[in-house]
Amino acid sequence: MSESETESDATGEHAAKRTGQIEECQRCGRKQGLVGKYDINLCRQCFREIARSMGFKKYR
Repeated sequence: MSESETESDATGEHAAKRTGQIEECQRCGRKQGLVGKYDINLCRQCFREIARSMGFKKYR
């Protein structure tokens, strides 16, 4: 580990954002509640609206 890595851990700083990370919903533009798993990149509300048409099934 370099000195800067241990220093940021000690001060509790957040990690830097990854390059190319999607920061908003691709459908409506919301910035919170994003579902990024499987590169979906939708907010949770939009995902619930179109999940079945995408092929997701609800088992419970």
